[in-house]
Amino acid sequence: MAFTGKATFSAGAALPEIAEDVSDIIGIVSPHETPLLDHLGDGRIEAQSTVHEWLEDVLFPNEDAVNDTLFTPDATTTTLFTVDDGSKFRVGDQIKIEGSAEVMLVTGIAGNDLTVVRGYGATVAEALADNQKVLILGNAALEGDVKPANRFTNRVRQRNFTQIFTAGVEVSGSQQAVRSIGIQAELDYQKQERLREQLRDLENCVINGVSPSAQPEGSATTRRTMRGLIASMVTNRYQPSVGPIPAGGGMLNTVLNEAVLNGALRAIWEQSSARIDTIVVGGFQKRKINAFAAGRSFEPKDTTFQDLISVYESDFGVARVVLSRWVPADSMLLLDSSRIDVLPLAGRSFHFKPLASTGDSEVGQVIGEYTLQVMNENAHGLISGLSTTE
Repeated sequence: MAFTGKATFSAGAALPEIAEDVSDIIGIVSPHETPLLDHLGDGRIEAQSTVHEWLEDVLFPNEDAVNDTLFTPDATTTTLFTVDDGSKFRVGDQIKIEGSAEVMLVTGIAGNDLTVVRGYGATVAEALADNQKVLILGNAALEGDVKPANRFTNRVRQRNFTQIFTAGVEVSGSQQAVRSIGIQAELDYQKQERLREQLRDLENCVINGVSPSAQPEGSATTRRTMRGLIASMVTNRYQPSVGPIPAGGGMLNTVLNEAVLNGALRAIWEQSSARIDTIVVGGFQKRKINAFAAGRSFEPKDTTFQDLISVYESDFGVARVVLSRWVPADSMLLLDSSRIDVLPLAGRSFHFKPLASTGDSEVGQVIGEYTLQVMNENAHGLISGLSTTE
């Protein structure tokens, strides 16, 4: 027999008689994580001006290159040849050509022309060629000789600019007074949401931001923006699709593999004392790194299939692999995190600033001002132009 009593479906189309059942949990799916900022941590100092500057220095270089196409009498016996920069050499230097076993002794320098003893120390003379790298092994002084001429390097001042991140918040008095589902105070909730957005944007600008080409310090009409990591890379920018990565990167290859990665790591290591400890990639290139471990075996007792590389260890350092959705899909950042800081302007880290209200509302803004310090840009690297198709 059909039920004829009172039921929920007989309480009216809008169910006016039944209490609402709404979960107190608010679901948010929009991306707001900041894995690179989390990895780098808080800056070790604060910026003291909207123009943040730092000093960099280098040791006197110990390599150069042959700059000579005419060898007299020939490339095997000549004792006089030209290099790119003769000021890097001193009389008494032992030198050798990269890839050669011959050692030469510099006995005279005139501008960029070197006079040398060939086959020094019973080594065998080998042919010279233009653009070959010349390695300076070290200098031998004469006993009791006068001091050599002074040589020194000049420190270089680098800079970046602070960028203001801000978002407005305004909540009516009525909204503040009513009981909302899932939150205790609407104003606090809005602060939290805007802060998440600003942190997300900060990480994005740390990776991809650029400074204006004119008036980077800002003006009444020019917004001041920081230069990000990708824009900071000058020396070690590699595009396998355009030319092979030096130092063993090998053939042209737009697909990320270990030869490409290790070629870049080696090239950075060879010309700096940096140790790459952070690899930052997007989702596609992260899957390519995971594929380095393809072909691994599992035992019958294994119940979990792991297809993940979180740390990559090579001859040139141990690097944590950081997945950030803000890195371009065709790119990979190779970083020495000890030389990178995300700095707030003093007293201007993210905070809520209450503002005067002109009506029945609570008004303010979430605001912060930050810059990026990338010391020794040649201690880091960027690989771009990688394939983004399977």
